[in-house]
Amino acid sequence: MLGDSRPAASEVFAGLPDARPDDEALRESIRAMRVADGLLLGVLDDDPTGSQAVHGVQVVTVLEESAYEAALGGAAATCFVLTNTRSLGEAAAVELNTRAARGLLAVAERRDTRIQLVSRSDSTLRGHVMAEVAALQAVRREVAGRGFDGVLLIPAFLEAGRVTAADIHWARAGAGLIPVGETEFARDPAFGYTASDLRDFVAEKSGAAIGRDEVASISLADIRLGGPPRIRDLLAGAADGRWIVVNATEYSDLETVACGVLLAERAGQSFLFRTGPSFVRALSGLGPQAPLRGGAIWPSGRPRGHGLIVVGSHVSQTSRQVAALRARAATTDIELDVPALMRGAGDVVAAAGQQVAEALGRSDVLLYTSRALAAGRDGADSLAIARTVSAALSRTVAAALAARPAWVIAKGGITSHDVALHGLGIRRAEVTGQLFPGVISVLRPIDAAPEAIGMPYIVFAGNVGDDGTLAQVVAILNGEQEDP
Repeated sequence: MLGDSRPAASEVFAGLPDARPDDEALRESIRAMRVADGLLLGVLDDDPTGSQAVHGVQVVTVLEESAYEAALGGAAATCFVLTNTRSLGEAAAVELNTRAARGLLAVAERRDTRIQLVSRSDSTLRGHVMAEVAALQAVRREVAGRGFDGVLLIPAFLEAGRVTAADIHWARAGAGLIPVGETEFARDPAFGYTASDLRDFVAEKSGAAIGRDEVASISLADIRLGGPPRIRDLLAGAADGRWIVVNATEYSDLETVACGVLLAERAGQSFLFRTGPSFVRALSGLGPQAPLRGGAIWPSGRPRGHGLIVVGSHVSQTSRQVAALRARAATTDIELDVPALMRGAGDVVAAAGQQVAEALGRSDVLLYTSRALAAGRDGADSLAIARTVSAALSRTVAAALAARPAWVIAKGGITSHDVALHGLGIRRAEVTGQLFPGVISVLRPIDAAPEAIGMPYIVFAGNVGDDGTLAQVVAILNGEQEDP
């Protein structure tokens, strides 16, 4: 762990080499290499928020090769498989990753081409880190006869203010940055941690099976001074699934690494990636897209009717956002009573579903869980409670779907997945883009419940935005704010 020797952010960032300039030519080179190599990209996403930095790609919620095939047929040749494993116990998470990876690799084999696999999590470093990576390594050995040479750990989520420098992962806090080990996310009851230095983090999560000194690092000096050739040369020495921390504070850092990865893979190396959302954009060669407004959200014109906001996340940012939205007094607010739900006191879900359906006829509806966190005896018990609550929210949405909301917002990773799959019946959807630069995705359901097809579904991570962002999203969807 870093202890008292940790440098201040001002000290770390003052000593960095200048970032490489934004370079569309580099992105074009990445895209050209991918096309020339017929390369596919499969992203196993432990909640639906991993698509926040990309656009024009498809997400799949089912473990079906035909759905992967359809999603990978797009121009970006990229498929997000929404596994929702952050809501599961470790054994179930391993099984689900194994099945999804086998399916993605089978699609690539039928096409006689290669597919890169990304284990997308971040969630501010929360999730089944070691177990999911081990599962994908096992599938690779099963299919290819050997595992990946290296595992690149790249949690930077630049749009949300999470960056890595001097191997320390930092999170935006107000106008400054703090090490992630000091944030509320590090105290997660199921996936907590103490280390902010990512080499220490790997050692901690491995239970000391991997020593800090066994974890390699690609520094910002390597990236910014050496460019893609330096990255290629560093990666050439990776073997036996070695973990490699990647520092990044800018997209030019990530794109330089992505180009170096492709060069190293052309020379015969193979890599698995455990990343936040931003590296997926870099690896696919996508550039930025302007935030969605007006006609970009509603190509055929905005329909009549009201929207539904579903909130399951309990992080403090979400609770402040809910309070700010309620203060506008423009929504009908319906609380799902979690203590009553857990006690089995009456049919809480049926009552809430009826309330939501009736209220949608007169206003936007805010459906939210009671704000006191129902924590379990241990991490597994806490996850079980979270699954029960999320399932109840999804059943409530499904019951209200006949009222045909004009749009749906889901706040929280687990909530977003369950509402998509069980509330709206989404099997496959396209990521149209985001409402803000690189955050808060708008999905357009393609294969879903009839009432949901084409309806904007907004995936809003619990730990994204400031106090007013949820109210701002509602205003955008209601046409009250047109300027990005």
